[in-house]
Amino acid sequence: MNNNNNSQIQNENENQNENENQNEMKNLEKKVTKNLIKDYSNLLNGNSFKDFSIFVENKSNPFEIKVHKSILSSRSPFFNESLRQESLSISLNQFNKKEMESILSYIYYGNISFENQENLIQLLEISIYFKLNLLKEIIQKKISNSINYSNFFQFLFQNRNLNSNEIEIKCFELINQNFSQIQNNENLFNLTKEEIIKFIQFKQEKKEIFQFDFFQFLNKWIEKRNKRLKGKKEKEKEKEKGIEKKRLFHSFFSLFDKDSISKQDFDKLKQFDFFPKSFLVDIQNKVIQDKDKEIEEKEKEIEDKNKEIEDKNREIEDKNKEIEEKWKKEVEDKNKEIENKEKENQQMKIEIEEKWKKEVEDKEIEKMKEEMELQKIFADSEIIQDIEYVKKLQEWINDNDFFSKMKKGYSAKRDGFNSQNWHKAVDNKGKTLVIIKTKDNFIFGGFTQVGFKHSTSGENINDSNAFIFSLRNDKGDRIPAKFTHNGNGCGIHTNTNYGPHFGNGADFYLVSNLQPGESNFGYSYHLPNGITYNTNEAKSYLAGSYDKWVVDELESYFI
Repeated sequence: MNNNNNSQIQNENENQNENENQNEMKNLEKKVTKNLIKDYSNLLNGNSFKDFSIFVENKSNPFEIKVHKSILSSRSPFFNESLRQESLSISLNQFNKKEMESILSYIYYGNISFENQENLIQLLEISIYFKLNLLKEIIQKKISNSINYSNFFQFLFQNRNLNSNEIEIKCFELINQNFSQIQNNENLFNLTKEEIIKFIQFKQEKKEIFQFDFFQFLNKWIEKRNKRLKGKKEKEKEKEKGIEKKRLFHSFFSLFDKDSISKQDFDKLKQFDFFPKSFLVDIQNKVIQDKDKEIEEKEKEIEDKNKEIEDKNREIEDKNKEIEEKWKKEVEDKNKEIENKEKENQQMKIEIEEKWKKEVEDKEIEKMKEEMELQKIFADSEIIQDIEYVKKLQEWINDNDFFSKMKKGYSAKRDGFNSQNWHKAVDNKGKTLVIIKTKDNFIFGGFTQVGFKHSTSGENINDSNAFIFSLRNDKGDRIPAKFTHNGNGCGIHTNTNYGPHFGNGADFYLVSNLQPGESNFGYSYHLPNGITYNTNEAKSYLAGSYDKWVVDELESYFI
């Protein structure tokens, strides 16, 4: 087992080394190629060993380029033939300097620029002239990729002198794809007879159908061509036009395969009186033969179908008898089943109604019990009369132990509107709930986890878990809301000369006789969204005003 593992590891290492060696060799080969291109570029751009001159006696910009005879003759068949003589120069007046520089860069080190798409045809002409076949293929491919709907006529006409089959085929493809859109385009009527013949052959090879619009185009093309007949009398001209028209149509239609013409267009083709009669007869015979064959196949299909229908009818008849008997039996059984089901359903309906009534009664009783339990919590409260307020306080404080054990330790109406009495009742009690009701029926208050202390000079008490709340606020239909500590200042302040004091802003507090109160809400506790601190809206949020509110009742709860 260990030997097998060692052998596998050795093979993996050998494969890895072989791959690394191959990659290293490829990198070296690339480096050699790159250096070779650089060397030949330097040879062309430098002046060393140049033994031959190319002269271009261009009227606007004559020039001379020094080159290496051996490189040109080895890279270009044209130069190989031209430089066999003992000449030191050659004149090539049909080219400009930029074209010559471009072709020489390709001959020396295989580089040529295609930045200017407009000179592709010129570069193709040059590659053909210098017999640079690989460059010719590259440029033809580049031109083919550049041909599109907007320029294919331009490339097709420029190709007439070059006779590139690849360019021609790409242009024919675009003509074929867009024929219905360009059939009245003047460029289409500038096609030569030879180009139309090639296009017909192109479609024949693709086994495509010729539609009627193509024959309309041929008719118009011939008419436009015949307008060029000049120097004849009108009657002779018209006669000659007719002969020429028939001759051209006959030459075109000799190319068509009768299967390549749409049978639906057969009747339309008859309108052309110059249409070859033999060709029409062939098409007509083919249409008739196809129609006869189609009719024969249809009759056979109908005969087979009729027989199939007869067999099917007999099968259906037998099946219907079987189904009828089965159906009668099933109906009888179903009626009995339905009757029994109705009885069951009626009984089930009665049971469900009784169960539903009991569930509703149980839920209502449970709800009543729950509400009674909640009401017990604040049974002796003069402020908390609404069960929804109880639910909110229970939700905000979220302490079942506190709610199950708490008691109303202070009531202003019962124990007197006096801060000293209030502190005697609540100091050092820990968790304390303070609820205030104003004469204007605003209900608000606060809750502290830490609780108040006895202090005659005043003391800030940190309590990040303290919060204040608003239960009833008739301004703008405001709903009950809880406001947590914002981290600014203390949670509560304790001083025997003041009543409840939340925040050191203070967000709200009561003076020694608990009248009147003040509220600067927002200093130590978060304000509702959209309300800004130190505005009248913030100051009046809890009690309806900043310092004009009067306490109707103050209640404090603790364990």
